[in-house]
Amino acid sequence: MIIDVHTHINNYHEDRVASLEECLDRLVAAMAENKVDYSLVLTSYKVNEHRPSTKKVVEAIQGRKNLGVVAGISFLHYNHNDLREIGDYLRAGLIKGLKLYPGYEPFYPNDTRLQVVYDMATEFDVPVMFHSGDTYAPTGRIKYSHPIHIDDVAVDFPKMKIVICHVGNPWIKDCMEVVYKNENVYADFSGLVLGDFSDKFEKFMKAELENMITYAGNPRYLLYGTDWPISNMGSYLNFIKQLDLPEDRKEMILWKNAAELFKIDVGAL
Repeated sequence: MIIDVHTHINNYHEDRVASLEECLDRLVAAMAENKVDYSLVLTSYKVNEHRPSTKKVVEAIQGRKNLGVVAGISFLHYNHNDLREIGDYLRAGLIKGLKLYPGYEPFYPNDTRLQVVYDMATEFDVPVMFHSGDTYAPTGRIKYSHPIHIDDVAVDFPKMKIVICHVGNPWIKDCMEVVYKNENVYADFSGLVLGDFSDKFEKFMKAELENMITYAGNPRYLLYGTDWPISNMGSYLNFIKQLDLPEDRKEMILWKNAAELFKIDVGAL
């Protein structure tokens, strides 16, 4: 069983625009090729012709039982109607979590404007995922995406489940401490590479993740994710095979932690 908690269907190469259905078909084909059983599709903090809205993605995946949606929320632009729509989706079980993008947008995760989002996530018991670490776009402001800022949110909202995306790379040691200290915090290791891992970088990142697991203990907090299509699924699966971990711990990372956290019915798969 493999669950990928971090995929996108945005058009990152805007000169080669594909429709939403084409992007979904490509995702499902990549999953089949790599024997991935279920993927979460994360929508963006902005909506345009290259980045479909949560509404469009929710509608488009109906009938695709191996896909779920995490709703991206814009800190700068969300309004009452956005929150009402997300609340309706949460109530109907149509989305599995929420995603915020500090760094891509200029805000710290503990900003009081987000309390209504955190209260909603707590009420419906869904995780809030945070972009963390380096940004794909050079216009990002990484002072906002340092994983240390997640600690404030974890302390102030102890009943809310939190996912630090990309293990805060390059601040992986800081991410280690935040997940070690706070039982409500998890981390995914998506988006560590563009395309495929090189041998040298794979060895480097293997040591980083193994050190994190050694420091933070039983990897009940670590989630498998790729950031597809930015990162290659096959290369990512080969990377996890290289981790010096017992098979039962790899299973936790590959699907068990995600199934529990996001309430994914693996029996239906």
